[in-house]
Amino acid sequence: MYGTKNALYFYYGRGKFREVPRKTFMKQTLQLKIGQHLTMTPQLQQAIRLLQLSTLELQAEVQDALESNPMLEQDDGSSNEAPEKDPGINNKERETAATTEVGENDNIPEDLPTDSNWEDTFDTGATTYSAPEADSGRNLLERVTSSSGNLQDHLLWQLELTHFSETDAHIARLILDSIDLDGYLTVSTGDIHSNLDSRLEIEQDEVQAVLHRIQQFDPIGVGARNLQESLQLQLQHYEPDTPWLKEARILVRDYFNILSHRDYTRLGRKMKLTTDDLQHVIHLIQSMNPRPGSQFDTTEPEYIVPDVFVTNKKGKWTVELNVDAMPRLRINNMYAKMIKRGNNSKDNNFLRDNLQEARWFLKSLQSRHETLLKVATCIVERQQGFFEHGEEAMKPMILRSIAETIEMHESTVSRVTTRKYMHTPGGIYEFKYFFSSHVSTETGGECSATAIRAIIKKLVAAENPAKPLSDNKMATVLAEQGINVARRTIAKYRESLSISPSNERKRLA
Repeated sequence: MYGTKNALYFYYGRGKFREVPRKTFMKQTLQLKIGQHLTMTPQLQQAIRLLQLSTLELQAEVQDALESNPMLEQDDGSSNEAPEKDPGINNKERETAATTEVGENDNIPEDLPTDSNWEDTFDTGATTYSAPEADSGRNLLERVTSSSGNLQDHLLWQLELTHFSETDAHIARLILDSIDLDGYLTVSTGDIHSNLDSRLEIEQDEVQAVLHRIQQFDPIGVGARNLQESLQLQLQHYEPDTPWLKEARILVRDYFNILSHRDYTRLGRKMKLTTDDLQHVIHLIQSMNPRPGSQFDTTEPEYIVPDVFVTNKKGKWTVELNVDAMPRLRINNMYAKMIKRGNNSKDNNFLRDNLQEARWFLKSLQSRHETLLKVATCIVERQQGFFEHGEEAMKPMILRSIAETIEMHESTVSRVTTRKYMHTPGGIYEFKYFFSSHVSTETGGECSATAIRAIIKKLVAAENPAKPLSDNKMATVLAEQGINVARRTIAKYRESLSISPSNERKRLA
């Protein structure tokens, strides 16, 4: 190979050379390219994680931070030292953290100098917000739990007090293991008999006899294999002189299928009863418990702690953070003063690193509270009709509309509205409750799905029990109000409200 100024010549045999222009070879150069990309720093990841936590989960996260970081401590208000304040923030701006007028969030820098003063960048006060004096007496609902036994324990206790032979006690335990939380036997006596040891030579009639004895246990109706048998067991324990007891026993024994289909005309004809007499019999049956084991439900109630309070003050709706549920934290002043500038010892580096982590944690908490208040305020402003007139005045709203208003990403709004609750004069609602799809109206407007559900609930409550409204009829009524909704959409909304179809809602007039 040899070359000239403009080309290179490659020898490839038999005295022949191949000419290749020099410009075909690329030169190695350095190029600068400007671009933007998001770096998920640990601080940003922490802020996002705290944002999506519920109130109870946030309290657990704060407790972990207190245990792992010596620079953090709870602010119980016992310190006599007044917290230092940022001179660049006036009192009016500081009050916006507890009112509906929320300012823009400070941008979180990627790093803080370890020897800088925290007061130069952020406020060192408690991360909670001062509540109005009028609300200082607000108390949260205390959690009260009970330690009552479950249904199985109650039945086993009665088994120990009942005289059973060793074989019958063994059968009884197998039967009790097959009774669900509602008090019903979930397997047949044949299956129980097949699970017994064949060497015991037990007949299936013995299993049936033991079951009959268990069916006399408390609560009345336990051990039944279906609703009809449970009602028959309960009717056996009524006083003989109970009005309409005889008719109720006949109805449950012979005409239960007709009753389940609510064919009251046929039922009255079969039993030769007038409408008023049949209504008395059905009322007696409805007074019984279809789930006899439900009274032993040991599921502990879970109380919701609201994140914000919405109140009407002088005709204006305001939003306030629930300061009682917000963690109160601050930097431990004594440990912070122990850090020596320029000292790279192991202990000093440990304190310095924990101080920076504590500052980031406090900043993330403050950002969470401010974002939460922004979103809640925007929701209340858009849904004032709901707070004043109820569900029928709910407006359609999506996450994007809130995100555009507060100039945040839609995913951020989604995190804020998940498992966050708002205490209003009409009850406690999750933030996501106020977001719903819409249905077009004849006038070109929009009606939210929540408002349509409220109208359906109102129509069902006002309907004639003897002639309940069908889905088609409710669609027609809504169309008369200018809301175009298909029958299948009505059925979907009705099922979401746990409302039975019209044939199952039929009652005697």
